Amino acid sequence: MISISRNDASGRYDMTVDGEDAGFVTFEQSNTHIAFTHTELHDAFQGQGVGSHLAAEALADAASRDLTIIPLCPYMARYLERHPIKGARIEWPNRAPRS
Repeated sequence: MISISRNDASGRYDMTVDGEDAGFVTFEQSNTHIAFTHTELHDAFQGQGVGSHLAAEALADAASRDLTIIPLCPYMARYLERHPIKGARIEWPNRAPRS
């Protein structure tokens, strides 16, 4: 089972898979914006699709909080390009999204 929790104190969304630490995405947040800065998935979980689950949950949570999303992390930027989040406001850093 995949579980994702938001840890405001550390600025992270943490993910566990079957109770085992699987990865995280870090963020910096203001009152109106959230910048996703780094995504890390532990080696044992690479190639299983759990990174996409982490990205989807973190981005959906940010959108539900009515925050403008700034995808500084390349993984989060690629995910957003391929999987738009309905209702999300995106501020692309210094570039337009790729097709």
